[in-house]
Amino acid sequence: MKRRPNFLFLFPDTHRGDWMPYHSDILSALGMEALPLRMPNIEALMKQGVTFTRAVTPSPLCAPARACLASGLRYNKAEVAGNHENYSLSRKTFYSILKENGYRVGGVGKFDLHKPTHWWGLEGWIDDLNQLGFTDAIDNAGKIDAIHSGKKSPRDPYMKYLYDEGLADIHLQDMTDRGQRTDATDLPDEAYCDNWLTRNGIQMLKEFPQDQPWFLMVNFVGPHEPWDITHRMKAEWENAQLSKPNRCTLPEETWNSIRQNYAAMLENIDRNIGLLLEEVKRRGELENTVVIYSSDHGDMLGDFDKFGKCKPERGSVHIPLVISGPGIQQSQYSDALVELQDLANTIVDLADLTMEEAKDSLSLKTVLHGETCTLRDIQISGLDEGPQHPSQWRMVSDGEWKLIVEKDECDRLYHLKNDPWENRNGAEDHPDIVARLKEALQQD
Repeated sequence: MKRRPNFLFLFPDTHRGDWMPYHSDILSALGMEALPLRMPNIEALMKQGVTFTRAVTPSPLCAPARACLASGLRYNKAEVAGNHENYSLSRKTFYSILKENGYRVGGVGKFDLHKPTHWWGLEGWIDDLNQLGFTDAIDNAGKIDAIHSGKKSPRDPYMKYLYDEGLADIHLQDMTDRGQRTDATDLPDEAYCDNWLTRNGIQMLKEFPQDQPWFLMVNFVGPHEPWDITHRMKAEWENAQLSKPNRCTLPEETWNSIRQNYAAMLENIDRNIGLLLEEVKRRGELENTVVIYSSDHGDMLGDFDKFGKCKPERGSVHIPLVISGPGIQQSQYSDALVELQDLANTIVDLADLTMEEAKDSLSLKTVLHGETCTLRDIQISGLDEGPQHPSQWRMVSDGEWKLIVEKDECDRLYHLKNDPWENRNGAEDHPDIVARLKEALQQD
């Protein structure tokens, strides 16, 4: 009898898609030179699998992106407009499909499926997680939610850990009003959140039975701002020179120090990925485990003098995506037009299951197995006005052209091959292309 694969889903928060150790040809198409990134474990996964170079998020904000991923639906249909809304417990998830079909379904880190509730349980478990499809979970708050909710007493397991260890005051003082500061936190390395949650993931793997297929999602809180890193991480990057952001007028000391810390967080995540993979290897399950690396959205990192997410430009909507595992091609790049929610049907398909509710999720299985190169004709991303985002916009791309339609703004059209950084608006010169892409938006 064929063994069903395990899944290790590695999911950092705010890793922009062009900050990856891509081949020089891919970087050239993105208008970039190689960055001094140190991500050996991700590079190894790329050699062992398929790297998608044109993946985008359905919405560059934490809760909406994760709702789209869980449901397999685009932003217009997943019904989580912003971080102020919970995922509906009445809506199916791909997690529940796995659970109902015999999988042990675990998760650690920042889930963001009930973000505005501000109660995660001091052990990281609330009953909602069972309804969402998890059998095991240590769900913690994100960086900002943890300190806002935990100023006087913990509301999530990470802040409880810090309180128990006598470190809460250090963290609260460091993170309060941190903004764009890039100095190091005084937290010891073992208490840094991504290191703490990785230990939770390793322990969860240790407790999974050997005779049951499993799915584990590790939701890192980095490299999300604020750009807090430990003294060890700071020392390893403080002399690094990063590339200048696109059309940036800010002082170099501002953008380079932020980019140094961002790169340091990526390196630390990569180090933790190595620890997780070692545990899978120790269990003797690496050859039967699908490993997925992606992110919910990116960060502008100084492009157009902007930082953060919620924007329709490349730095915000472009995400990394690498998939390796049994039966998957090795050392392959794919330029298929992929959206984050495609992972819902990809995962259930690789498990020989189906999820009819995931209507906007296209399984990547045929691309992973080398049977096809293309999936969809257009990609769509969007965000509506809300407490965290003052504008409403939609982005649509056919891979050659990218159109941004934003409330109270002129349409912006970019030819991605000639203008990968989206600097020259060609909307007035190509009204036919604008009309065609707008029509595709209206059909979504």
